[in-house]
Amino acid sequence: MNTLFIHWTLKDLKKRFITDCPQICQAVKESVSVKQFKEKIMELFPYDTILQLIRYDGETVTDFSTGKDVYIRTVSLLYSFLRSEKNTCNDATDDAVKTDLFTDLYFIFRNTPGRVRHETVTEAKVMQWAGQWVSGLDPNVRQTRETNRQRIINKLIRRLERRHSVNSPYYLSPSRSFEEKQRLVNEWWNSHRFQLHMAVKHPDELNFFLDNTLSGETMNILHDARKKNIPFFITPYYASLLDVSGNSFDDSVLRSYILYTKELVETFGEIKAWEKEDEVEAGKANAAGWILPEGHNIHRRYPEAAIFIPDSIGRACGGLCASCQRMYDFQSRRLNFDFKELSPKESWPVKLKKLMTYFEEDTQLRDILITGGDALMSRNATLRNLFDAIYRTALQKKKANENRPDGEKYAEIQRIRLGTRLPVYLPMRVDEELISILKDFREKASKTGITQLIVQTHYQTPLEMTKESSEAIKRILSAGWIVTNQLVFNVAASRRGHAVALRRTLINNGVVPYYTFSVKGFRENYAVYAPIARSMQERAEEKAYGTLSMDEQDEFVNILRNNIPYTKEINKFLLKRKHPFIATDRSVLNLPGIGKSMTFYLAGITDEGKRILCFDHDSTRKHSPAIEDFGKIYITENKSILAYLKQLHESGEDIKAYQSIWEYTEGTTEPKFKLYEYPDLPFQITKAVNHIRIR
Repeated sequence: MNTLFIHWTLKDLKKRFITDCPQICQAVKESVSVKQFKEKIMELFPYDTILQLIRYDGETVTDFSTGKDVYIRTVSLLYSFLRSEKNTCNDATDDAVKTDLFTDLYFIFRNTPGRVRHETVTEAKVMQWAGQWVSGLDPNVRQTRETNRQRIINKLIRRLERRHSVNSPYYLSPSRSFEEKQRLVNEWWNSHRFQLHMAVKHPDELNFFLDNTLSGETMNILHDARKKNIPFFITPYYASLLDVSGNSFDDSVLRSYILYTKELVETFGEIKAWEKEDEVEAGKANAAGWILPEGHNIHRRYPEAAIFIPDSIGRACGGLCASCQRMYDFQSRRLNFDFKELSPKESWPVKLKKLMTYFEEDTQLRDILITGGDALMSRNATLRNLFDAIYRTALQKKKANENRPDGEKYAEIQRIRLGTRLPVYLPMRVDEELISILKDFREKASKTGITQLIVQTHYQTPLEMTKESSEAIKRILSAGWIVTNQLVFNVAASRRGHAVALRRTLINNGVVPYYTFSVKGFRENYAVYAPIARSMQERAEEKAYGTLSMDEQDEFVNILRNNIPYTKEINKFLLKRKHPFIATDRSVLNLPGIGKSMTFYLAGITDEGKRILCFDHDSTRKHSPAIEDFGKIYITENKSILAYLKQLHESGEDIKAYQSIWEYTEGTTEPKFKLYEYPDLPFQITKAVNHIRIR
């Protein structure tokens, strides 16, 4: 694929259709109407993608994420474009029609079966791509970051010297020498409380720590973000991971998660909840049909699992990711960085008991995901109290089942997960007291049937796996918990081989890939959005080389469940089975209200070249009965494939390596990896579903 296509004009595109797709151009000449053109195209190209584009042409669908109607005229625009003697569509809205649309259509038609054969992507090629992405454990990277750390520590000293209160927990007496101050701040550096206390909360402060290397454009965006009250919170530790020299390693993934874009800033204040089920009104069913307790502590879309957000500092994070799916909650300040405001109130124990009653009395719930914010931002005492409440709830639910006949018993609590990014943002938070709490809960919980204990984290790049982070993972594994990872597949992280390099780094350090999430397609995420086609391409052409057979899955899961810690045994498994990496994650999009899925087909393309995808739910898991009322789910992507490839080109990527991306016009959700299956219960649970109201 010649990279000149990114510069094609409408005139160039017309020539390409004439040269490479003469049958289409002939069909245009022989057709006196769009209807006749469609009939001829159906005969010439009887393939699913083409037939779907023809079927939807002239239809209006409702985009489920925005609620707006979208009129589809993909094939009609192609007919108008090729029929016109000028390089336009001969349409009243010619100016709105971009080359992106016809570039996508050109490659879709050109790549129909039997016309173009792309070179198979080999395992060797994939590992070559992966080899260009170094981890934070690389000696050269570690040396650069040690220099960063000392530079930031010296700047922290300057900040601390301006404090005159001896009551401050981090006070530097003027009588101390600079060397003494350095030694003291180096000690404090390893305290998570110090990191939170000294977190960067202002753009100028971040630029100061980064040696004033942020561009004027970036600083303008960050200042505008501050004016709009977008939270800004970066720990000194995480700031030290960035390369201020610009020539040590590619840190664009790191930056893409902490530096805001102009689209995010412009949209903040008007952001809508992508996950519609997160919009909760007392006494009313959410988008998935569930009736939830008053407040915003429980979020739910599935029968078996629910998110639990305590009223604690867990409503904050160790930093705010620019593409966070809960940006809507930060906008409303239900999540924020005001630690005093977020401290548990006296009424919290009473409220906690009521919330636990919801889990106890629900017929289907068996899985609690404690998150926020970030689960590990909660203080140890808060976590201990929460675990005690869950333990009592699990016991009571189990005991109540003794009086219920088989077939009428309730699902019992089997899985507890902690959603956290602190092993990445703030690894020093994983202290000995926390590990003791995790160990104690595991020992108690096993008596109630809770056998799956998972810390669910977010590594986005191999560069985030530092010595400190790796040590934090080792400590969690020593407590008998499994650690899994969710990657947010944004533009920077979607480059060839990057996700493979991340999976390899993770698995070598005891972290099991869980999900690869496509970024939500709202306008605020425009700059970081990678089209679904790229996710499907990565899955088919790169991730596939880390797939395990069913026998290998059994062996691998057995290792995870029967070894504390299990990292050493995992690496033995890799050598024995000759796997360069392991891909246990599922590539998905979080559909509003319906849940995670990657079952879709291409229904149309907008005038701007954005694909309109028709999704179905994930048939491999249980859903709310309300799903029957949803019908087809249409999502319009917020970026064309051409715009995405231009971004890659500007970042220095060889876009010839992405030449097959246009072919990915449909998908099916991958099977669930065996580790993530619920254990079989020794009885039949009731089919009755409560806490629900179908609209």
